[in-house]
Order: sequence, then C-alpha cells, then structure tokens
Amino acid sequence: MGGRHFPMNWVLRWLRSSLGSKVVMAITGILLFGFLVGHMAGNLLVFRGQEAMNAYAYFLKTSPILLWSARLGLLALFTLHVATAVRLTRQNRAARPERYAYEQTVQASFASRTMIWSGAVVAAFAVYHLAHFTGGLIQPAAYSLVDRQGRHDVFTMVVLGFQNPVITTSYVVAVALLGLHLSHGLQSLFQSLGWRHPRFTPFITLGAPILSALLTVGFLAVPLSILLGFVTAPK
Repeated sequence: MGGRHFPMNWVLRWLRSSLGSKVVMAITGILLFGFLVGHMAGNLLVFRGQEAMNAYAYFLKTSPILLWSARLGLLALFTLHVATAVRLTRQNRAARPERYAYEQTVQASFASRTMIWSGAVVAAFAVYHLAHFTGGLIQPAAYSLVDRQGRHDVFTMVVLGFQNPVITTSYVVAVALLGLHLSHGLQSLFQSLGWRHPRFTPFITLGAPILSALLTVGFLAVPLSILLGFVTAPK
C-alpha cells in the first residue's frame, strides 16, 4: 500500500522544495502574465468606444462557463503563486546567514530585492480592483448603469471610475509596481525552468524589462487618458 503512494509523496516533497517552488512560481507566473496581456487587450477596447467595450463585456457575461472557468483558474493560479512566493521567502531567509544575505542584497537589483513587497501591494490592489469593477462596491451608482441596449455599461463605469484622481493614482502606483515585479520575474522564470543560456542571456536581460514596460504603458494608457479628458463618457 505504501508503495502506491510513493510517487505522489515524492511529487509533494519536490513541490515543497526550493527547486520545485521556483518551478511552480515560474509556471504560474507565465500563465498570470498571459492573463495580464489578455486583460490589457480588453481594457484597450475603451479607445474603440462604448459599443466595442460593452459588447465585449456582454459576450463574457453571457458565456458563464468561459467566464467562471477563467475566474476560478485565475484564482487558483494567483493563490498558488502568492503561497509559493511566501514559502520561498521563508526558505531563503532560513537558509542564508545574515552576512551572506547582506552581500547578496548589495549585488541584487532593486526589483529583485522588493519582489515580495511589490507582489503584496499588487495582490492587495487586485482585491480592491475586483471590488470596484467586478463587485460594484466602490461606485455602486456607476456599476448599475446600462447602455441603450440594456447591457451593463462597462465603458461609462470605467470612465467615471478613472475620472476620480484618487482611484487613478492608486491604479498608477499599483501598475508601476506590477511592472517592476514583472521586470525581474520574467528574467528569473527562465532560470527556474532551466531555459537560461549564456547565448540568450542578453536578450532575456533586455527583453524582460521591455515587455514589462510595454505592459505597464498599455495598462496606464486607459486611466491616464480618461483622467486627462481624452476619453469621456457619452452624454
């Protein structure tokens, strides 16, 4: 009986190890990055106007299997990513002497030194963001709006939300930290998965910050354009 459980026990031990945790972090990070790209693409529909954005939101709302599969999958990925990050941080702190940790900190980049903190702020903001635009708890009056076709007026809700300087400022700070988090995370995942090679290191070192910057700009384009008055709600 015990032999039958050996493979599963070995897998669980490996997943809890430092190497296994890094692989889990890398895989969940890749999948979360893919979600961010798709989410950014959806956000950018605001520049195509009310009809395009509301039609997209209506399609998602009327596709419950797709929508809830994505939501539950995203929740699982997010939870696993955060839990693994906490475990890795504890393992690293327990394994390194103070002097060694200090020497490594001197050599490490700012992005790598603040990964756990930038991730924590982004995670907290994600909860707030969901409460705002998905749960309608922050601006319930804007959340209840419908367009001329009777659909949830997501476009106007977003515009009214980001016309608030406090909301936009919090979004800008969170997205900037997300970009900082990704700039190091995208580089480290190649090493965690064993894909880092001296021949490709310069491309990875250069490409990760560029991808992070493009994603950051894409996310910030929406709230800043609204706050500055380039995108307005229909009258």
